[in-house]
Amino acid sequence: MKNNSPVTTTSLMTFAQALNSALDHALNTNPDVVLLGEDIGIPSGGIYRVTQGLEECYGARRVITTPISEQGIIGVGTGLALSGKRPVVEIMLMDYLTIASDQLVNHAAKLRYTTDGACRVPLTVRMHIGGGTMGGAQHSQSLEAWLTHIPGLNVVMPSTPEDARGLLLSCINNDDPCVMLECIELLWSREQQPVPTGAQQISLGKARIRRTGEDVTLIAYGRSVAWSLQASVDVEQQFGIRCEVIDLRSLVPLDLPLILNSARKTRRVVVVHAAGEFCGYGAEIACLVTEALHTSLLHPVSRVGSHASPVPYSSALEKLHSPNEQRITDKITQMFGFTESNR
Repeated sequence: MKNNSPVTTTSLMTFAQALNSALDHALNTNPDVVLLGEDIGIPSGGIYRVTQGLEECYGARRVITTPISEQGIIGVGTGLALSGKRPVVEIMLMDYLTIASDQLVNHAAKLRYTTDGACRVPLTVRMHIGGGTMGGAQHSQSLEAWLTHIPGLNVVMPSTPEDARGLLLSCINNDDPCVMLECIELLWSREQQPVPTGAQQISLGKARIRRTGEDVTLIAYGRSVAWSLQASVDVEQQFGIRCEVIDLRSLVPLDLPLILNSARKTRRVVVVHAAGEFCGYGAEIACLVTEALHTSLLHPVSRVGSHASPVPYSSALEKLHSPNEQRITDKITQMFGFTESNR
């Protein structure tokens, strides 16, 4: 029997190259796609080279370098989306969300609702998020909980090059505003992984099990996925604890069924994120799991996040401020009653 299924080809890419590939594909296949942002064109192609080579290929009318005005960038992007385009705008650092939030939160996110569906805003906002690179208190924040609180916004945060490309294509093709959060540590990484090329997308709202286990569920996203995977290896080797690691990928919409199915199996849950632990996104996950499974859990849902302080500039202090494999390992072993004396 002849196999008519399409052949999926892959190419080795870094995280930044995968994003560049997605933008190149979108620009090449849809004339309504336009890019806007600070320094995204010739010669730099963005501070992380995500848009490198795109203005040379598609011209300055589709890859538009803007003035330094985050509010203006999202405002223009919203207007273009209302006029039938599919703009992809770049906010260089998520910290600058404070400047751009009026246009994003009060306009782009609400227009479909306030017009009773007459207006759609197919706007994609790319934001570079998080620390780990000595960016200091004004250039290292993880503010995803702010965005997930706003009705009308889709919010995604990939942890691998494959997910970065597939999720970005899904965002561009979505008819509602989407925010793509790109971890700075991952953007700087030179590690290459196989990435499907072509039009392959990853649906919003679909999490992924990165490691299977029976004893405890680790829920993570973005750069915290790598920490969780390493911690899961450590606790299995040292204590025989088998962790199931879930990579959320999409924060809104959220794949709650997959989370609950895993939590029903393991009956223990730890949520990990780089953002501040207090009032972080993990608190919502903990609440949802507890409300659904409080009678069957063997331990209260635990969280591992950053400490409640501005992000330090010093590399040594930033490491103390942020979660890491050891803090995750400690949280897991505490659940099972291990102490320093019996390790």
